[in-house]
Amino acid sequence: MPVFPEEPEIHESIPGPGVPFPRESDAQALSTPAAGSASPVSPTVEAPAAARPTPASVQVPGPRPGPPRPAAPRPGPRAAQIPKPGPRPTPAGPTVQLVPSAVGAALERADEAVDLLLESGREPGDILVLTSDGPHPWQQHEMSFGEDHYWAQLAEGGDVFYADLALTRPARREVVVLVLGASEPGRAVLALEKARTHAASLLVVCGTTAQLTEGSAVGGQPVPA
Repeated sequence: MPVFPEEPEIHESIPGPGVPFPRESDAQALSTPAAGSASPVSPTVEAPAAARPTPASVQVPGPRPGPPRPAAPRPGPRAAQIPKPGPRPTPAGPTVQLVPSAVGAALERADEAVDLLLESGREPGDILVLTSDGPHPWQQHEMSFGEDHYWAQLAEGGDVFYADLALTRPARREVVVLVLGASEPGRAVLALEKARTHAASLLVVCGTTAQLTEGSAVGGQPVPA
């Protein structure tokens, strides 16, 4: 007798989609989850999207500030103004004292003026006697010893020195006594101007001083009477 192979055992399976269940109880068993099994996954709920800002709530940026302006330069310290040199003041010159005398008595009055100056405390080396009409007798005496001896006394400056107004050597002392001779009435102002260049502080004029008292001025300085 022929032997037939055994047929495979056919197990029940769940029908595919569209295929009816063979039994209603089987369908209920499949739809009901078994005890202890995981619960079905609930569908994921998406979060609501963030609300977009309305045009009114959006802040519109204003115009950008321009570049900063450079600060104005501060004025520096003013330079010191150098004063312009004005006209040089005219030197005051020596004080002028007039000692009027009669014609021919000017030399005597000059000797008296020298004595008064020495008595007032003036040093002999501070006094210079100038004559406009011939040499003084003391000058003639000193010149008899020679010119070198005579001019050495001026350099030494230890005694009263007598000289002619027309002297060319530099001679300047604190006090000058000018002797105006009788032959010099019209040249008194010129003689006084020359004598002023040799006096530092005081000029004593002895002789005919009438022309010097008529409101004239010598070197811009009034001549007192």
